[in-house]
Amino acid sequence: QVQLVESGGGLVQAGGSLRLSCVASGSITSMNDMGWYRQAPGKQREWVAIIISGTRTNYRDSVKGRFTISRDNAKNTVYLQMNSLKPEDTAVYYCNDGVGHWGKGTLVTVSS
Repeated sequence: QVQLVESGGGLVQAGGSLRLSCVASGSITSMNDMGWYRQAPGKQREWVAIIISGTRTNYRDSVKGRFTISRDNAKNTVYLQMNSLKPEDTAVYYCNDGVGHWGKGTLVTVSS
């Protein structure tokens, strides 16, 4: 049974930084494509960043240059470093393991 647990969210002022963590347990391997998604109030969930086969990364345009996804396979953890945060980054952030499992999310609120 796969379990994903996100943490690291909080309230931050515009221009600030946060680092989100997603700890995975169960049938997760270093080859899983791990991703971060977010859902703002009243909006659909959207993809934010993905790390493919542990090395290649890709980002949605609005976060390129500000967010960095990484993973520590020894700790079964995926990170999302978020810098230069903007109010429009406010959302619940979710971790996904590429095969349909989701965490419960962590709330990020960016004040202007």
